[in-house]
Amino acid sequence: MKLLCPICNEELKKTDRQFVCPNRHSFDIARQGYVNLLTVQQKHSLAPGDTREQVLSRRAFLENDSYAPIVEAVKSAAAGHAGPILDVGCGEGYYAVRVAEFLGAELTGLDISKEAVRCAAAKYKGHRWLCGTAAHLPIADGSVGVLMSMFALTMPQEFRRVLREDGIFIQVLAAQDHLMGLKSIIYPEILLKDKDSVPTLEGFELVQSTPVRFAFTVEGEQIGNLLSMTPHFWRISAEGAKRLKATETLTDTASCVVNVYRPI
Repeated sequence: MKLLCPICNEELKKTDRQFVCPNRHSFDIARQGYVNLLTVQQKHSLAPGDTREQVLSRRAFLENDSYAPIVEAVKSAAAGHAGPILDVGCGEGYYAVRVAEFLGAELTGLDISKEAVRCAAAKYKGHRWLCGTAAHLPIADGSVGVLMSMFALTMPQEFRRVLREDGIFIQVLAAQDHLMGLKSIIYPEILLKDKDSVPTLEGFELVQSTPVRFAFTVEGEQIGNLLSMTPHFWRISAEGAKRLKATETLTDTASCVVNVYRPI
């Protein structure tokens, strides 16, 4: 999978400790092994994306395998397809690494959070980890075999550009009834909004859509870890946080949809 310079869009070539383009824009390979290709112009804040606290909480929760059924559903969706894999919004790498191992495929993970890719690179050696934005993927046209987006932003035009003609896009979106147990604790009232879990995407044709729904139980600090990896982390009130802190055991239901698209 060829990388492109985020400044001039020319191909990046790897040297000993850098990626350099023909126009001499250079990007260092960090000690942990990731490359920061997120330019200042592409940032909307000083440190966009998840914080280190959120990243570590997500790792602690996911590595307990409470969400293992989602991994298995994505493996099933990817079965029979060839890499390389690009996971956009890869977080700390839990999903992408397991799918890459299943397919025996080359993996590139990209996230706007530098803390996320730093964490991924430090643990999962032998894969490529990039800090970048889904709105301007530093990836060459038609170079991706399997593109993944796990509970993350979908940018149809960019995703279509980087996918091969025989590639697939696997999208995982939360369903309307996802984590209702958590919501019932942290919010005084749950307002259900219409949610399109199987969106129509320009440049793509839907191949299949598979609902995934299962119960799980978490205790102690894993309850807080669950909150940290959801958008509710940013919305919870002081009263909601107090109620959640007093919760010792939480049995909840994960509900999502695994959509598979092919480019047209």
